[in-house]
Amino acid sequence: MNNAEIIELTHRHQVDIYGCLPIAFARGEGSYLYDADGNRYLDFFTGLAVASLGHAHPRVVRAIAEQAQKLTHVSNVFHTEPAARLVERLANKFGAGGRVFLGNSGAEANEAAIKLARRWGHKDGGGRFEIIATQGSFHGRTLATLTATGQEKYHQGFQPLVPGFRLVPYDDVAAFERSVGDQTVAVMLEPIQGEGGVVVPHADYLKRIREICDRAQLLLILDEIQVGVGRTGTFFAFEQAGIQPDIVTLAKALGGGLPIGAMIARDEVASSLTPGSHGTTFGGNPVACAAALAVLDAFDAEGVLDNARKMGSYLIERLREIARGIDRVAEVRGLGMIIGVVLKHDPRPVVDACIKERLLVNGTAGNVLRLLPPLNLKREDADAGLKIIERALKEAPRPA
Repeated sequence: MNNAEIIELTHRHQVDIYGCLPIAFARGEGSYLYDADGNRYLDFFTGLAVASLGHAHPRVVRAIAEQAQKLTHVSNVFHTEPAARLVERLANKFGAGGRVFLGNSGAEANEAAIKLARRWGHKDGGGRFEIIATQGSFHGRTLATLTATGQEKYHQGFQPLVPGFRLVPYDDVAAFERSVGDQTVAVMLEPIQGEGGVVVPHADYLKRIREICDRAQLLLILDEIQVGVGRTGTFFAFEQAGIQPDIVTLAKALGGGLPIGAMIARDEVASSLTPGSHGTTFGGNPVACAAALAVLDAFDAEGVLDNARKMGSYLIERLREIARGIDRVAEVRGLGMIIGVVLKHDPRPVVDACIKERLLVNGTAGNVLRLLPPLNLKREDADAGLKIIERALKEAPRPA
């Protein structure tokens, strides 16, 4: 099938919620995707930070194929080797006696974190249940994670939302401290707000929130769905703040393209979840776990984190140099391989100009051009993408 045929068939039958662009991809290799008509695109979007090692990475492909030939699924009331090995690897990376719950998505991981926090708040006859989240955040599409999401546009039409959440400004320690009450059990926030516009907080923000949580006996939940698994140049973004959360959530990049999510919690917190208190049919799927293990192996063997740091710094530096001569750019911000070019207008014309030159980028938060390249991006591909972005910033029409 060609592009037009795939697009027509999709729109004939699919619920129209994604606003799909008129491109149908058929295959990928490294930092490039190929559509059904054979056109090649440089991918600085990676399926919204999912294809962490680019497309068709040999380790990941081999792990998926080998595992699919042996076992694709059993109920998670049984054990499998890929799941056992993965939870060990993730727990060891987290430290603090970490315990891991495996799900299928970021929303599932965050939902598990919310349920765990409430369960923990009810231990010993307590009753604390309220979770403080932040304005501008994005935590998922389930009703609970949607309620925790601090963007009103996602709430419309789904009220009443789930009670027990309070929103405060992001990167505002005083506002958070004022909001803590007798029923507060946890705070849930992103180390960097991705959907909120690649908003990077002050360097001491997470540390000060951690201190307040310790004094008030609150759980600190860090949503690293978009920024975890190397996106910022360290495996966990929180490593750069020098803190340890009580709960962290991962997804997107973890499976290298396959759907998987994880919630990791300190042992004394995780113990609040007992047999039958939570679950998911496909959590710990052997094929998805094998893919995640291959991603972790690549990180260890191929210098992926070092590349993410170096190439991320290079991209940010070059984008700032480009922006100095372009008055439509207000700021370039980010860390590692999550980068936001803040514009003075809607990013759509710039996004469209890039896509016209077959570079995939994304607009978010109303005025931010967001870049999420593969963590193993090569210098020549970085330079090719930068040239297209520079032309788009200079030549794309401004919105009327």
